[in-house]
Amino acid sequence: MMSYKQNSMNDPAASLGGPVGAYPSKHVAPPASHSLPIVPQIFPPSHESALIDSFGRIHNNLRISVTDRCNLRCTYCMPEDVVFMDRGELLTFEEIARFVEVAAPLGIDKIRLTGGEPLMRREMPRLVCMLARIPGIRDIGLTTNGLLLADHAQALYDAGLRRINISLDTLNPERFRQVARRDGLDRVIEGILAAKRAGFEPIKINAVSMRGITEEEVVPLGRFARTHGLEMRFIEYMPIGADHWERNKVYFAHEILEQLEKEIAPLVPVEDYDPRAPAMEFRYTDGGGRVGIIASVSRPFCASCNRVRLTADGKLRNCLFALDEVDVKQLLREHAGTALIADVIRKNVMAKWEGHEINTARFIKPIRTMHAIGG
Repeated sequence: MMSYKQNSMNDPAASLGGPVGAYPSKHVAPPASHSLPIVPQIFPPSHESALIDSFGRIHNNLRISVTDRCNLRCTYCMPEDVVFMDRGELLTFEEIARFVEVAAPLGIDKIRLTGGEPLMRREMPRLVCMLARIPGIRDIGLTTNGLLLADHAQALYDAGLRRINISLDTLNPERFRQVARRDGLDRVIEGILAAKRAGFEPIKINAVSMRGITEEEVVPLGRFARTHGLEMRFIEYMPIGADHWERNKVYFAHEILEQLEKEIAPLVPVEDYDPRAPAMEFRYTDGGGRVGIIASVSRPFCASCNRVRLTADGKLRNCLFALDEVDVKQLLREHAGTALIADVIRKNVMAKWEGHEINTARFIKPIRTMHAIGG
């Protein structure tokens, strides 16, 4: 096994956001033989218009949820029985575009469209076109579960979308139903292949890794991605779903990497790693592609976070785990002035806390689950 450059992080909770000693003895993520890259606190120079918080983090990344509706019921995301928002509560495409027009001059240049399942919202290519025309927006991505992607991939690409993430936790139909509480694996695979035909590059596959449930899927998914020229993204199980979160179900980043190296090929950190990205990226030394690890629990990246979120019903959140949110829908529907909306955005970002504190006794799980926030 390849031995990566060691760092001094002997306690995973000491990594940017969690206090030393916060982890219980069982299922602690010990220092790996190839320890994960240190996440440096690197920020671009500040300027008057930047969305900057009290810790010096500059925000340029906006995640926009377009709906809370979904055609799956993944256990780590939402409850089996759920009452969705009335469609009249959702921001219109015009309201979303108006918000982005205000946010872009403040430094927002990267957008990711999410849900729920965003492709359950009609005319998504039209929204992509609207956002792509806004000055300053240089990057638009979309996260989808893939069930409807085969029917929409080409239209989304033609509208200007170039980056897409597809959620796929397993290649086993029975386990797919266990996790998603619905069938549909074959349609997700069809969606992935349709995205390739449409020309999307790169296509990233997001997999939530849960001990005792999907840990056996790591290697099959890794091989699947290598075969089809996809980039895998393994995500540690987080306390953001409807079910009671069990820390002992977290399958840690270093365990995922060790499994991939043992059964597929050695990995090394990529040279062009972006310290503000949620995923730590590695490449196979045999040229077989890349793997990303989103280690929100064992390696929190709060100190370099550059993201804010707009929910489908128009609430601005400065953190996925935020306990407070600001209503901007009313401002948009009352046709508030640009200066007022911009001021609300700035104040929301400035009030952002240091980190989510998952690894402390102070952590409080948000009332909203992932499907109602936006992935």
